Amino acid sequence: MRMKRAFDLSVGVMALVLLSPLFLVVAVAVWLDDGLPVFYRSVRVGRDGRPFLMWKFRTMGVNADKIGPSSTAENDPRITPRGRALRRFKLDELPQIINVVRGDMSFVGPRPQVPWAAALYGAREQRLLWVRPGITDYASIVFADEAAVLRGSPDPDRRYLETIAPEKIRLGLQYVEHRSLGLDLRILAATLCRLVGIKHSAILHVPGPSSERAEVRAARIER
Repeated sequence: MRMKRAFDLSVGVMALVLLSPLFLVVAVAVWLDDGLPVFYRSVRVGRDGRPFLMWKFRTMGVNADKIGPSSTAENDPRITPRGRALRRFKLDELPQIINVVRGDMSFVGPRPQVPWAAALYGAREQRLLWVRPGITDYASIVFADEAAVLRGSPDPDRRYLETIAPEKIRLGLQYVEHRSLGLDLRILAATLCRLVGIKHSAILHVPGPSSERAEVRAARIER
């Protein structure tokens, strides 16, 4: 969708300019809390299965990804003190605007997966890779407290796959099937409402498990 890409690029550039003071404040906070580097980059799977480096502000100790699971529980000891605050308000996600401007991601789309998780996709789940992954989507609103769900789990990756991933995939497929610029705007507005604690139900209806239209249409496509 050319209109979607034009929206992402124009809003992304404007956001980087307007939010540059906030970027600087967060970068200094990360540096004072746990030194350098202030950014964390990790491989994610993007549109058409192409890998890319996703940017975030670092909220864990250096090389934390090499000494623990990909999924992060709320009580994960790898999280730094200021990192917890950044995660609570989703400020660690801000650098992904860079990915949006580069064209790796969109503001709205299914959240990008790590390679090992994307490798588990079957034919149905592969449809998630038809679009650019996003900073937010239906699942980002529903699972805004994902870390709390994983709290206390001895195997966060397994618990994520069993309890969270199936619903995220369902919601991601719903978005892919019914995506539009209007839906993107509603998801963005609902995400902002969720972050500040305002009810978003009047702005966006999150499709429940009984909403099977996407599955029916997808089955027809596959036939």
